[in-house]
Amino acid sequence: MTGFPILTLLLAIPTFGAIACLFADAKAARWIALAVTLVDFALGILLWAGYQTGGPQWQFVEFQPLFGSFGWALGIDGIALMLILLTLFLMPICILASWDAIQKRVPEYMAAFLLMETLMVGVFTAQDLYLFYIFFEAGLIPMYLIIGIWGGANRIYASYKFFLYTLLGSILMLIAMMWMVNFAHSTSIPVLMNTNFPPHAQIWLFLAFFASFAVKMPMWPVHTWLPDAHVQAPTAGSVILAGVMLKMGGYGFIRFSLPMFPEASAQLFWLIATLSGIAIVYTSLVALVQQDMKKLIAYSSVAHMAFVTFGLFAFNRQGLEGSLMVMLSHGLVSGALFLCVGVVYDRLHTREISRYGGVANNMPRYALFFMLFTMASVGLPGTSGFVGEFLSMMGIYGASTWAAVVATTGIITGAAYMLYLYRRVVQGPLDKPDVAAMPDLSARELVLMVPIALVVMWMGIYPESFMAPMRKDVGVVLARVDHSWPGGDSKLAKGHKTVEVAAVGESH
Repeated sequence: MTGFPILTLLLAIPTFGAIACLFADAKAARWIALAVTLVDFALGILLWAGYQTGGPQWQFVEFQPLFGSFGWALGIDGIALMLILLTLFLMPICILASWDAIQKRVPEYMAAFLLMETLMVGVFTAQDLYLFYIFFEAGLIPMYLIIGIWGGANRIYASYKFFLYTLLGSILMLIAMMWMVNFAHSTSIPVLMNTNFPPHAQIWLFLAFFASFAVKMPMWPVHTWLPDAHVQAPTAGSVILAGVMLKMGGYGFIRFSLPMFPEASAQLFWLIATLSGIAIVYTSLVALVQQDMKKLIAYSSVAHMAFVTFGLFAFNRQGLEGSLMVMLSHGLVSGALFLCVGVVYDRLHTREISRYGGVANNMPRYALFFMLFTMASVGLPGTSGFVGEFLSMMGIYGASTWAAVVATTGIITGAAYMLYLYRRVVQGPLDKPDVAAMPDLSARELVLMVPIALVVMWMGIYPESFMAPMRKDVGVVLARVDHSWPGGDSKLAKGHKTVEVAAVGESH
């Protein structure tokens, strides 16, 4: 595949598909969108097959200069590969989930989803700083339209809140980017990852990037846009928002904050740990009292993303690898849980937990899949959720015992609110006539659930197939962080344990 522009093709196919949808009727637009996303997913499988585990850090590199040092620069490492595959895997599922649920302005809806696929994949493939920023920010536009046009009753409020929150932080990031380019005289992300920025400047640069990534994840206290966005978004919008868009913040931390600002990352560990700890405890307790299924899952997403930030800034291999696995698992499981909510919402047109009960009696297949995804969210061994949470906990404990204690409360309360949700909706007496009349999963809905269920179990039983491509790149990040402390044996902060870095491969 040397010389074949597969990354450009991954971006071009959904872009042209989006244009084609705009000139098609509703039925044709659905089929065009499904075909385009399936072709892109097939290309993603080809990308995975061609990726050389243990090979060069950056693979499938493409560069076309445009003006100055800015150019069309694409390339991936193992971390980006896994997130691209997650995106490409969820997109056909989102199109199928919208097949009957979306009846107005169908061509425009499908075009918005295909454009969003282009921009999300672009975030993970961009190797130019400004190109990354363009993809990162432009991704707001189709999601803003999806929530604002096809959302619920308060969709305008939710879409404005989503847009303004995420835009404000990104303006600070753009200012920091311009300073970095002026200092390093390069817009290349690989070059900037190896640039030693002055320690006094790193704090300000870190905070500027943090303002954007913290909102995108989202971290407490800038998380309040997420429940509103999830509740108002259509089912497929919630799937892709939780499944992929939240992961851009974690990707930003591991691509920019840790390797580019290692000293600042170490000095501000207390900030990350404090916000993550509050998020785990607070949002888990808030999730326990929710009466809307989507809001409960939305608050659980904030708690899971706090595990990601905890692990990323633990500065050890277990924490980093665990965080990446949590990101992949949460992308699958949260997307599946939103699909489960969408299934019953399409039948009863309400998300109130109290309106359901005893669903297992007349929807046994639905109850089975809902149980699997609930257990994966809780972190049951044998599912994808266990691997990431276990590794993250090991990494967090390696950085701070108290942080590990706080993180453990999130696992306990997470089991409480997810089992509460499952018991209230699926178990108990079937005493409501409209609930008793709901049919079980259709063939189309089974097609949505089965692939996610298989991957969730695959990741839980054999996680090495997902971790192997990322392992060398985790080592490169760790080597870069450890470079800030000669010998790799210094304390990151008062009271922290010694950093243990087991970097693999060469540092680029």
